[in-house]
Amino acid sequence: MNDELAGQDTFGEGGLERTLGRPREDWTVEDLVDLFRRGRARGLSLMHVGGDGWLKRLDFVPHDAASLRRVCEAGERADGSSLFPRSGIPTGASDIVLRPRIESGFLDPFSAVPTLVLLCGHAGPDGAPLPQSPDTIVRRAMERLRAHTGVDLLALGEVEYFLGKRRDESDIYGADDRGYHSVSPFVFGEPLRRRALELLVDLGLNVKYGHSEVGYIEAREPDGVIWEQHEIELGLETLPRAAEAVLLTQWVLRNLAHQDGMRCSTEPIMAEGHAGNGLHFHLAPARNGKLTPVRETGGSLSDPARWLIGGLVQTGAALMAFGNRAQGSLTRLTQAKEAPNRITWGEYDRSALIRLPAQAMDSRGRPVNPATIEFRLPDGSVFPHLLLAGAALAMIKGAETEGLDELLEATSATAVKDGKGRATSVPWSFREVAAAVAEQRDAFEADGVFPAALLDGLLSDLSHL
Repeated sequence: MNDELAGQDTFGEGGLERTLGRPREDWTVEDLVDLFRRGRARGLSLMHVGGDGWLKRLDFVPHDAASLRRVCEAGERADGSSLFPRSGIPTGASDIVLRPRIESGFLDPFSAVPTLVLLCGHAGPDGAPLPQSPDTIVRRAMERLRAHTGVDLLALGEVEYFLGKRRDESDIYGADDRGYHSVSPFVFGEPLRRRALELLVDLGLNVKYGHSEVGYIEAREPDGVIWEQHEIELGLETLPRAAEAVLLTQWVLRNLAHQDGMRCSTEPIMAEGHAGNGLHFHLAPARNGKLTPVRETGGSLSDPARWLIGGLVQTGAALMAFGNRAQGSLTRLTQAKEAPNRITWGEYDRSALIRLPAQAMDSRGRPVNPATIEFRLPDGSVFPHLLLAGAALAMIKGAETEGLDELLEATSATAVKDGKGRATSVPWSFREVAAAVAEQRDAFEADGVFPAALLDGLLSDLSHL
């Protein structure tokens, strides 16, 4: 979170930073106890990410300060074999611990009972980080990247989604009236999107903007469901926070849609011939807390950019195991507009796997947006923790690649179009994805980042799809 928006400087009325009067990083357990004493919270929920990539929660109604302190400080026991099946946790010794992070707290905007939510990682019975935990995996990947390159990696997700509702007499506008950056009344999803943006800020997320997207699917019957596409783009964060932000954004959108009698879908493809739901990630290397340039003064790629692009080119097919997990994922890559179907990289090229977006400048020559590298492969089925962990490990692979410059030259979208490069297609089946994972598993397992049992279960699942 941006420190400038913490504490008394927070914009908006609902954020817990404003309620507590201090920035998140300064919160203590006693601050949370005081919330309950003042009647601002009655329930407590521990929210975390399971082995399937979905948010989970464990609910409490603390009866006194002592029980609240115990949960906030020590966490709570859970069944690891149920949360992480086929990942090496035996049923007969499956106790794990949910470990809350105090600074992650927010008030649940959808609970009838005022409820404080704390995000959690996972520990084993000995208190050590649980190897199978998505939170552990992405943090270990970050640590390994820093140790091998001296570079950190930040990320932001572009969350695309369709809203579906029954057509009624108010729906007088058709496909020609809707589209990219359209405004109400031409798009019905604008009020929900604006409420989502406000709630996400109150939850403590770094949010950039929201807008309507290009997708629109007309109802097949007079009273059928019409689908309208929107996007919320988040702000740059550390990899663990960026992953959580994606899942929380999807959670907020689904709950708001349910409240309004609508459906929210992040399916990779809703209908053949229509826009799909990508979930592109913008990645930004950093040193010592400052972003590194993607290009040097002379225009050549910086070393961190070379490493990241080269690593993603080599591991992109394997990363589909974490970024493209639905049957519709493969359809999107072959049929959706601007979907990346070739393993190339390029300037501004939206059909490439990896894109270098333009860094726009204001009238005084100051950058409007940070320089990033856009990884366009993932879609709405993404497991963000594992995908971002894989991207960090890919960067290490790129840094260790002999002949990296030759690889980058050969896989450039410009070179491919001129007939001077080579481009391979993304996998067209999950068996091909499984083969790519098997080929890259040494990179994933290095230093114990991805547990071997987790990859074994993943390969088994992919081979049966």
